Amino acid sequence: MIRHAVRHAQNVSASCFCCGLENPAGLHAQFLETEADEVVVLFTPTREHQSYPGRLHGGVASALLDEAIGRAVSIRNAEAWGVTVDLSVRYRKPVPIGRPAILVARIDVDRGRIFEGSSEIVLENGDVAVQASGRYVRLPIERIAKGDVHAEWFPDPRPAPAYVELPDASEGARRA
Repeated sequence: MIRHAVRHAQNVSASCFCCGLENPAGLHAQFLETEADEVVVLFTPTREHQSYPGRLHGGVASALLDEAIGRAVSIRNAEAWGVTVDLSVRYRKPVPIGRPAILVARIDVDRGRIFEGSSEIVLENGDVAVQASGRYVRLPIERIAKGDVHAEWFPDPRPAPAYVELPDASEGARRA
């Protein structure tokens, strides 16, 4: 296990599929910024998120991986927003329903307006279940969303852990 200190939880919204606390069909994921300049996402997929019985739907996994990379850019600038240009996803193992899952994302290349990142869902035993890499464009929120985004974007009221313990994904990648 690798232990990282959590700096703080990122904001959430009311309706977002990934983080929206008022979205009954949402994942209610918690996005945490760590001392390693990574976003760690804690979530537990439910039956509403499955494809085959007991398995997380691949599109839902992709949405989370994409969201986490897009959020990683805000670690260095809280006002930065990323819009996906392209995303590549590789499915290695099923993600079980009803079990806590961990996702880790980071920025790999930052060229100013364009940035690239990667993310993975890591199972409890360290196996990498799903990987993604993508390219994003940084835009002001006024060019991305309609309406008053700040009215729906607020601090996560759930307590953030002081530390997150991550399975060693490098070991799991060798087993995949």
